[in-house]
Amino acid sequence: MIRPHRYNDAGQAFPIYITVVGSLLFLAFAYFAVGQAAVNRNGAQTAADAAALAAAQDRRDQLAGAWLNDVLDPAKWQDIFNGDAEATGDSCRRAHQLAERNDARVLGCNPDGLLGFTVEVETNKPVGESVIPSTADHRSSASATAVIEKRCTFDPLAEGAPENVLPRLFCKDGENWDLKPGDPPANLPKPEDLFDVHLAD
Repeated sequence: MIRPHRYNDAGQAFPIYITVVGSLLFLAFAYFAVGQAAVNRNGAQTAADAAALAAAQDRRDQLAGAWLNDVLDPAKWQDIFNGDAEATGDSCRRAHQLAERNDARVLGCNPDGLLGFTVEVETNKPVGESVIPSTADHRSSASATAVIEKRCTFDPLAEGAPENVLPRLFCKDGENWDLKPGDPPANLPKPEDLFDVHLAD
């Protein structure tokens, strides 16, 4: 009597099981690698944003200081509000400081006109080893632009106006300033009252 041959289903399924499990593990490692890269890129963008804002805020503070020095000379106000002030220092040093705090380095820091800065950074840490080739030494880079916008306007004084009169500042949100010569610095607008700083859209 010839007995029918029985196939070993378990033996046939085992190679398929190994293949499926191996494929799933590869996908898991690939997703992990993508996640690593995304975190690295996000870190680069955070560093770029912070560095650009720091440079712009430093420039804003310098412009506000220049306005404070020339508060009794309204003829100079408009130039200062337009970003054109004398004796301003290098604001990009602040970009370098903020990039370092975010574990990155500045590749480039350039003024964007008189009222802005564009900063490009690169992360100090690479993405790291993964199943995706060439990621071990890859470092993410990103750029950001921050701009300074004046918050206040004023009407120039009429010709022959008394020396003890200063223009009124009309600022956003209805915050206006009636200035008088001899006002103590504590009563004068602060940098954030005179200028807004934000990332460019």
